[in-house]
Amino acid sequence: MGGAVVDEGPTGIKAPDGGWGWAVLFGCFIITGFSYAFPKAVSVFFKELMHEFGIGYSDTAWISSILLAMLYGTGPLCSVCVNRFGCRPVMLVGGLFASLGMVAASFCRSIIQIYLTTGVITGLGLALNFQPSLIMLNRYFNKRRPIANGLAAAGSPVFLCALSPLGQLLQDHYGWRGGFLILGGLLLNCCVCAALMRPLVAPQVGGGTEPQGPQRPPQRLLDLSVFRDRGFLIYAVAASIMVLGLFVPPVFVVSYAKDMGVPDTKAAFLLTILGFIDIFARPTAGFITGLKKVRPYSVYLFSFAMFFNGFTDLTGSTATDYGGLVVFCIFFGISYGMVGALQFEVLMAIVGTQKFSSAIGLVLLLEAVAVLIGPPSGGKLLDATKVYKYVFILAGAEVLTSSLVLLLGNFFCIGKRKRPEVTEPEEVASEEKLHKPPVDVGVDSREVEHFLKAEPEKNGEVVHTPETSV
Repeated sequence: MGGAVVDEGPTGIKAPDGGWGWAVLFGCFIITGFSYAFPKAVSVFFKELMHEFGIGYSDTAWISSILLAMLYGTGPLCSVCVNRFGCRPVMLVGGLFASLGMVAASFCRSIIQIYLTTGVITGLGLALNFQPSLIMLNRYFNKRRPIANGLAAAGSPVFLCALSPLGQLLQDHYGWRGGFLILGGLLLNCCVCAALMRPLVAPQVGGGTEPQGPQRPPQRLLDLSVFRDRGFLIYAVAASIMVLGLFVPPVFVVSYAKDMGVPDTKAAFLLTILGFIDIFARPTAGFITGLKKVRPYSVYLFSFAMFFNGFTDLTGSTATDYGGLVVFCIFFGISYGMVGALQFEVLMAIVGTQKFSSAIGLVLLLEAVAVLIGPPSGGKLLDATKVYKYVFILAGAEVLTSSLVLLLGNFFCIGKRKRPEVTEPEEVASEEKLHKPPVDVGVDSREVEHFLKAEPEKNGEVVHTPETSV
């Protein structure tokens, strides 16, 4: 799909695939957990906020929506900051913002102030941590990148299982203001993770200061040339359609169970089942994708994961009792974990390290629109029909459509990138003409030096051809 790119880092440095990379992976695990679980974990404070400010549930729900919108919608801004200042400084500032927003929220006197502090400031801080951490993970891992992505993605369900009970405990003992203040202090750990993001440095030649490897041109603050890559365009369209329905079932499955007459505690346990399965599904999917015989087909595996998820939504719509919903949550956790582990691995494989910082920002911006449309559209469908079955069918149809877009687009994209055929006599003649030096003309060292400088791609660097396509 546009070619699987082999990268050696931003300055020609080969990814170490270990060493300090494991510390980077640990930091990415924590950042991913905070970024994805925090918007859901703050929902435990909603009832107390409703009582404090005299507002409705829809008003408090905007806190999580603004957090997610900032996490996704500020992607291009994060890309510009990373390309200008580097990953570590951006993450340090982001950690301070994330903490400052929650601390300031503990002193707020209106829901609008909560929107600005918890929603905008903390959301921006998490965004400035999430995207750079993935970029650093991509630079430190190449051969082991699929399993590294799977382990980092597992931070989301792990932190969700931990932060929600912690938030409830803090609310019971210290109220929502004390809980926000303590969570703000907890978010300062993002700065610790940022300190782990040590930039890769080229080895020195003797005692000199010139790094080994070819020097590449300066990177643009936001590289829009990724839109010329058909593989990236197909991925962006498919991912945007997928997000329309991907997050809908977890939002409505508890209410679906309550509508069947299931007690509140048993209904809430469904999310625990989903999260527990998700914890193991993500590293497993990353390990399978990293296998030598499977990795060249990672795009097709990602398409299968989306198809599996959409099909699970459709079958979940037929559930008539609590047991059926438990089975649905098990299979949804597996497919959801596969999608979570593969989505950024596939994007890395398509665009490579050099363009990944810009590509992920643009993809997250497109997904931000879908995130704001998906769950509310499901809610409106539920208000109009009063039937949860139709919500799950709509979500499944959207995810299935995205899998077909990725599968068919990927297939035809590769089919059109065939190398032009060259007849054997012409090829032999051209090779002889290229390699046979003139008889009467001498070749000195200056000409050799000029030749080597004129064709650096034939002197040790990786050349991308249609044969490297996934």
